[in-house]
Amino acid sequence: MNFRDYYKVLGIDKTASADEIKKAYRKLAVKYHPDKNPDNKQAEEKFKEINEANDVLGNPEKRKKYDELGENWKQYEQQGAGKEDFDWAKWQHAQNQGGDAGFGNEGDFSDFFETVFGRGGFNGSGGRKRGPAKGRDYEAEMSLSLEDAYKGITSILDVQEERLQLKIKPGVKDKQVLRLKEKGGAGSNGGARGDIYITLHIAPHPHYERKENDLYCDAPVELYTAILGGKAVVHTLKGNIKIDIPAATDNGKVLRLKGMGMPVFGKENEYGDLYAKVKIMLPTQLSPQEIELFTQLSTLKNTRHVNTI
Repeated sequence: MNFRDYYKVLGIDKTASADEIKKAYRKLAVKYHPDKNPDNKQAEEKFKEINEANDVLGNPEKRKKYDELGENWKQYEQQGAGKEDFDWAKWQHAQNQGGDAGFGNEGDFSDFFETVFGRGGFNGSGGRKRGPAKGRDYEAEMSLSLEDAYKGITSILDVQEERLQLKIKPGVKDKQVLRLKEKGGAGSNGGARGDIYITLHIAPHPHYERKENDLYCDAPVELYTAILGGKAVVHTLKGNIKIDIPAATDNGKVLRLKGMGMPVFGKENEYGDLYAKVKIMLPTQLSPQEIELFTQLSTLKNTRHVNTI
């Protein structure tokens, strides 16, 4: 039987950190999850292989034992791997001066895993034992409006006939992942339940563009106000506010409204900024008197231009 390279299964180096292992596992688990690949035996086998690799490499103690085994695999195989009378405890003592393999059981394992470690590992005398195993993690997705992300909401989830309350704090971002600890699949042999990982999707907004915690929008300003100065109304997620428009404000000028952006996730009373881009609105449906006044202004401007030449 060939040695099973769990690092290769997850597509990572042997020096990978715990976070890198977790990230690689989640990415592959989502890709090959049975719910996304119905009636696909190849994807199902791949999913089992990924979970087996994560079961080993995701646990520091198991990973250490596995690394030690990898370095001595040929010797272990030559000394009787898989034979009923093979004395695992004696071999383990020769390699590590004693100790328990300690591999738990979760899901279906490969022949390699069963042959070497058994479904529950081996005890000190070579007999098998079945240890506690954590339940399966679940993946879910949820869509939110920008307004919901701004104020935070409470949502109810139905998981295996159990109603769960999910509190989403203000300031969550698109593709942010929330974890419901020990609300996933049931564990075995006294093991803890798995977790639920929920990926949030923030829907595009017709008025705002979000960049991190800052918001960007257009601010309609009347022509007269842009020329003479005055007040303009800007729509924010906190409500409508009036801002000062300096005289002779150019079209496209960006005004910064401090603290009017998105809440900073996990921090109270901290907000990003709102950047309002001035969009000058030309007057429509002019009265005869207004047209006459604009004509006079145009004539006056042309006269000034001639006098300055």
